Amino acid sequence: MDEPRPPGLTAAFARTARALRLATFRDDFVVREIPAPSGLAPETVAFAGDVRPDPETHDSPFGTGRFVLLHDPAEPDAWHGPWRIVCFAQAPLEPEIGMDPLLADVAWTWLVDALAGHGAHHHAASGTATKTLSKGFGTLAAEGDGAQIELRASWSPTGDMAAHLAAWAELTCMLSGLPPGSEGIAVFTGGGRARD
Repeated sequence: MDEPRPPGLTAAFARTARALRLATFRDDFVVREIPAPSGLAPETVAFAGDVRPDPETHDSPFGTGRFVLLHDPAEPDAWHGPWRIVCFAQAPLEPEIGMDPLLADVAWTWLVDALAGHGAHHHAASGTATKTLSKGFGTLAAEGDGAQIELRASWSPTGDMAAHLAAWAELTCMLSGLPPGSEGIAVFTGGGRARD
């Protein structure tokens, strides 16, 4: 027998949100549900994921991401269907890596590969990859040079929504230097120091 759903939620969305809440992830990637942004769709659920976060603040020096699933039974024209995923993932980098002219292309390829690898079928994908280089001055001079990669993407998913959540988790870990199967391996922060 189906559990009662909160008033106002469609059965399809309630079922999907429940399945996403039951998803499991690698031990060094901590995912929690967060308030979904309002005004994007009639039904939304959102998650934050952090690579090896501080247990008290949830902040991570390695990488972080957000995943939002949108549902609109009216099927907006731009979505080409009732579902849309909006996500981002970002991670600090060594400055030398941040200057790589192919870095943005690689980040997008990792997303596409993660979706394909998890069987997360989709269409109408779009996104941007942004790399940032920074240099500290004055009281921040001791922090030295830094770099960051950020990928923002959206797509219209089909099939098992948990596969899309798993692909986003893999992307966030990849940007943070943790490919699949790398649990327990040290990660280098943007400052070049390894941390467990």
